[in-house]
Amino acid sequence: MLAENQVQGGEERVDKGDRPWIIGLAILLTALLLTWLWVTPAGWWEKVRLLGYAVCHQIEARSFFYHDLQSPLCARCTGMYLGGLLTLVYQAFQGRKGHFPPVWVSVILGILFIWFGVDGTNSFLHFFPGLELGYQPSNLFRLITGTGVGLGIGAILSPLFNQTAWADWVNRSFFEKWYSFPLLLVLAGVMVVGVYSQQPVILLPAMLLSGLSVVILLGSIYTMIALMLTRRSNRQLTWSQMRLPLLIGLNICFIQILLTSTLRYLLTGTWAPLDL
Repeated sequence: MLAENQVQGGEERVDKGDRPWIIGLAILLTALLLTWLWVTPAGWWEKVRLLGYAVCHQIEARSFFYHDLQSPLCARCTGMYLGGLLTLVYQAFQGRKGHFPPVWVSVILGILFIWFGVDGTNSFLHFFPGLELGYQPSNLFRLITGTGVGLGIGAILSPLFNQTAWADWVNRSFFEKWYSFPLLLVLAGVMVVGVYSQQPVILLPAMLLSGLSVVILLGSIYTMIALMLTRRSNRQLTWSQMRLPLLIGLNICFIQILLTSTLRYLLTGTWAPLDL
């Protein structure tokens, strides 16, 4: 209790000094958002799609559509980012556990990562006539293998975030119970079936979430980096004490989105998906 009070007291003192930085970063984040909204094409769905423009090729034949609305991410990236988001949400309900997955879970995630690499290589080779040495690529395989890697990203990112952010993180794994990881696999399978079915009631929210997940995952990674650079690792007890590192992380996230989007536009001359 004394240690907790010391951490809380220390953070209260830090917060007072942080206020000018928090206000400044909030203004900067608003300016970045407004700049991004201004330079990108009009239309609310175009704004959502262009969240993926910064990280994904968005080739039409390898993407999902809801009528004429294209997903912000290709099938593989859709699986990867939605799988990562699903895993983060799944683990969020289990407290601030910070132990990495047990060996048997890590082995399965490793196999899924290898499958991702094999399927990606096979898919890439089909760009070149005469090099189609493997099987016929499909958006179903892209979605499945992307989801597998997304599960691995979330399984590593969540405990790493807890280890970095919280003073009261617990040295336990999210998958310590034998059924925890199989249940996650079942949920991921349901997600894949739902997205691939392309039923509007499932597909449109999934497409929207895939675009937003770009900000969530990148923002989480940059927030951890901000915690380490500002020497605030393991000092927070509440989300209100995370305001400064969160704002730093979100600012870096949108700077990356702006820079990579601008560079791609300068190289291609269009906001449209790649046409290969």
